[in-house]
Amino acid sequence: MRVACEEGKLSERRACGLVSIARGSVRYERRQRDDRALRARMKELAAKRPRFGYRRLHVLLRREKKEDGTMRWQVNHKRVYRLYREEGLAMRRKAKKRLRSEARTTVDLPTQANQVWTMDFTHDSMAQGRKFRTLNLMDGYSREALAIEVDTSLPGARVVGVLERLKQERGMTAKIIVDNGPEFLSRVVDQWAYENGVELHFIEPGKPTQNAYIESFNGKFRDECLNQNWFLSLNDARRIIEEWRVDYNTARPHSSLGYQTPIEFAARLAPPPAPVVCSTPWSQTEVLDNQRTTLRPD
Repeated sequence: MRVACEEGKLSERRACGLVSIARGSVRYERRQRDDRALRARMKELAAKRPRFGYRRLHVLLRREKKEDGTMRWQVNHKRVYRLYREEGLAMRRKAKKRLRSEARTTVDLPTQANQVWTMDFTHDSMAQGRKFRTLNLMDGYSREALAIEVDTSLPGARVVGVLERLKQERGMTAKIIVDNGPEFLSRVVDQWAYENGVELHFIEPGKPTQNAYIESFNGKFRDECLNQNWFLSLNDARRIIEEWRVDYNTARPHSSLGYQTPIEFAARLAPPPAPVVCSTPWSQTEVLDNQRTTLRPD
């Protein structure tokens, strides 16, 4: 276009028409953005949550508000990704060996909260080398981490104690998906499930993908909590793990929930309160008049 204007002595409008270019594109001048504040904030978030990728960092940035309620960072995911790569915030993941896939059976997905629970064990060690175990239990629909029990030994009686506590707090579930561990096969767990009308669904041996909800949770739990902390004692491990569980439920955006937190997703599922309906054939005015007459002092 510039050659046509300079050598052909054409106007800008005529030259742009010949080469089919918008005049705004020709006149565009790149604006230099000052991304120093945004880069610094991304580094702070990445240092606090080193296992978060750019998508979850973008969600956290969009959540931050100014005093007047407007968004602090007006950025899209592409800009966050560019800065994320430039600052070298991405952490390498060990490539997993891909095995030959087998035919999979269809799994009935839960359609409401408290319909399906799933639980499994993980293990780690403290600073002095002493090992401990965790019993992880979550809701298969809302993805809430219901409980993480931490101790050096978690027999079937402790599993029943955790389930009984959740029964008092949340009510009873219809099904619990577990593997074939000895704690879940114990008589005390089987007796508790029978007395409470709960179905224990055991996956096939050697097929953890049939319990995919808790396996996915275990991966996040190990990647973002167990591998990132140094536990000095059993009480220290319980405190750190419980803080992470609360943060997972209330602050961590979950990709399968549309980047909502499990608590936000569960709150949207809560049914609205039922309206109060008068069971008598009186009108609403007659009911109010009757209440005034009843409550009027002598």
